[in-house]
Amino acid sequence: MTDATAEQSVTADDKPEPYNGLPGAFPYAFRASDSLLFKAYVPVALLLSVAITLVFSFGLITQLAETGSVRGGTFTFSRSFFLFIGLLLVAPLLAPVLSVARRHRRTGSSVAYDRALAVSAFLFIGSIYLALLTSAPAELREPTQSAVVEFFYSLPPIAGVAPPLLATVLMYLTHRLLK
Repeated sequence: MTDATAEQSVTADDKPEPYNGLPGAFPYAFRASDSLLFKAYVPVALLLSVAITLVFSFGLITQLAETGSVRGGTFTFSRSFFLFIGLLLVAPLLAPVLSVARRHRRTGSSVAYDRALAVSAFLFIGSIYLALLTSAPAELREPTQSAVVEFFYSLPPIAGVAPPLLATVLMYLTHRLLK
């Protein structure tokens, strides 16, 4: 057995198992956590992160194709801003997984911390839906009998920023209070 192989198969009594960055954090956090709610969040976060990344990547390709012949200025800023918005959506999805993985690797974590972080992360996912409802263009809105959906349709589109922002703050506060 080589040194690298021996290091990978270290028992819990020695050093904690490394997870080697973002791709390894998902299986590590899934295995390390005892919270079933958090274990349910890990695959959801992975799938949503991949889906959002693909949507924003294809959107950026489309935007580049439409504005490729234009030089600098506003179009360069809009491309960068487009990527920035994608990052603002993906980062809070990944943060709980990375936080739990790091916490289990360094100090050990509690089921209460993992569960609370999973609840706040699921609330963030719900807030993305509310943001999409609020910011949907009028021509894409379908008539509905739901008073809740009508309320979100009646808000100005800029109000769609509030739910994800509040959910992100809640996630951060959850992490800080249970740390």
